[in-house]
Amino acid sequence: MEQIRVAVSKIREKFHRQWLSYSLRQKIRMITGPATAAVFLAVLAAFSIAGFGMTGFHTILENNAKSLDFRVAIETESRRFADFIRDGSEENRDAYLNACQETLSALSALPYDYEKIGADRFAKTWSIRNSFETYEKRKELFFSTDPSDEAYVDRLYEIYGIQGYLQSYAGSLQQMNEEEGNLNYHRLVPLFMLVPAFTVIFAAVAVLVIWRMNRSLERNLVAPVLKLSEESKRIAQNDFSGRDLCPEGEDEIADLIRAFGVMKHSTKGYITTLKEKHEVEKQLDAVRLQMLKNQINPHFLFNTLNMIVGMAQVEEAETTEKMITAMSRLFRYNLKSTASVMPLEREIKVVEDYIYLQKMRFGGRIRYSIDCSPETLDLLIPSFALQPIVENAIVHGICDKPEGGKICIRSWMKGRKLWISVADTGSGISKERLKEIREALSEGKEDKTGVGIGNIYRRLHTMYKDGELYLYSSAGCGTVVQMTFTVEEEG
Repeated sequence: MEQIRVAVSKIREKFHRQWLSYSLRQKIRMITGPATAAVFLAVLAAFSIAGFGMTGFHTILENNAKSLDFRVAIETESRRFADFIRDGSEENRDAYLNACQETLSALSALPYDYEKIGADRFAKTWSIRNSFETYEKRKELFFSTDPSDEAYVDRLYEIYGIQGYLQSYAGSLQQMNEEEGNLNYHRLVPLFMLVPAFTVIFAAVAVLVIWRMNRSLERNLVAPVLKLSEESKRIAQNDFSGRDLCPEGEDEIADLIRAFGVMKHSTKGYITTLKEKHEVEKQLDAVRLQMLKNQINPHFLFNTLNMIVGMAQVEEAETTEKMITAMSRLFRYNLKSTASVMPLEREIKVVEDYIYLQKMRFGGRIRYSIDCSPETLDLLIPSFALQPIVENAIVHGICDKPEGGKICIRSWMKGRKLWISVADTGSGISKERLKEIREALSEGKEDKTGVGIGNIYRRLHTMYKDGELYLYSSAGCGTVVQMTFTVEEEG
């Protein structure tokens, strides 16, 4: 027993090492492949069994319907024949001829394939066809006989007799079809009982595979990214005391963690070197050091992310590439955008990159829509005026709700004034807190409003004579932030 346990442990260790050697794209394919196959097989089995059963039931119903049609047709023809004999009017004649045509159609529609209907029903159908040929000849002979002829009545009753035989044969054929249908039905019933059994089995396999997939993604993708996020927050606060992350495997996430570790130590080394070099000028050193920290971190991370984007393209890790590219664009905008104003369209793209990264974190909990009038896209607005508002909507509004929420960004012109609105369906702000924020904005107390919204409010009033920022909110119903100012005419 111990040897078996050791052997199993070695096999698991071997597969684990092999798993770590795969790229992120290969891992996702290996995880999703079995789940997709299980679901596909379940659907295929269900449709195959159901289709086979429905084909059988269709044959049963079709045979019953055709035999019933012939029985009804021959009975109707018999009645129309009797009415025509009693009253030879034009109306009764037309009705009789129509009934004859329907009988011929119903007779030709009766199944007459020995291999499909079997010996008994084939024999009965043959008898009907043979008797019907005789019936047609007797009718032709009867209608050619003069009513004053002595043979007229005998031939009439002969036709009545043949009609009775045909009706009897039709009833027998219908009964045989019903009996055969009942036998086929009882043969098909067990087949339909297999449908839920197969569905349950394949569903169980799919659930098991998805569960394993979830565990694997949690361990190999989500957990490392969360650790990386925590470490980046610590470094953003100039705290390099955290333990180095130890990635497993050779996929893109592991490469990202290793590059992050290199960046961390490089940045820490730069800072240490600068502290030692400028220790004499402590006062000036503090200012320069803080400025250098604020510049080195984004620059180095930006260059590192560009390197990882190239590696992700080689590895064909599309999702990773998109996330890192979006983050790189945010860093590039932050580093290179020194102007005080930017086109609205450029600010919208920055917001889209930011929301994309948040959606990768929070998934479907974050939804958004952008409805900007085309005439407003080229207008200049204060730089970094939208992203802080969107960030507040996500952090302080939508994240507090388990079901998430939606952000709506709109812009329009009203006369010469540009209006920009950012609305969310988050948790909202209480009346007391809303009043406090409005008073703090008017008094310039950013410690009570937050740096982002206070900075935007101050810049609007500084840059534009009629610049204004409006804040509306209600607890549980969301928040709306609107800014407006008169657009300066060019030239």
